[in-house]
Amino acid sequence: MKLCPKCSRSPLPFVMVLLISTVLAFITWLVLGLSQVEPTARLAAAAAVFLAVGGTLLHYVISCLKRHCRHDQKHQRVHGHTFSRPA
Repeated sequence: MKLCPKCSRSPLPFVMVLLISTVLAFITWLVLGLSQVEPTARLAAAAAVFLAVGGTLLHYVISCLKRHCRHDQKHQRVHGHTFSRPA
């Protein structure tokens, strides 16, 4: 995970990943509480949802930050053409 210092300074995308995955894991835990599932299985399912959603969103956020980073780059390659960024 190599992000430039300016992109990795903002914690907001990572806080959003944590918030979304926590809410979905909590909803999973609540819904499984309505059925006859053991508490251990409920906790395991909620943890699995947290890890799956969190991992997927974290991968998405990091790839978007890498793709859209324009810090410290003089030239951008877009569709085989080199464009200079204005100062």
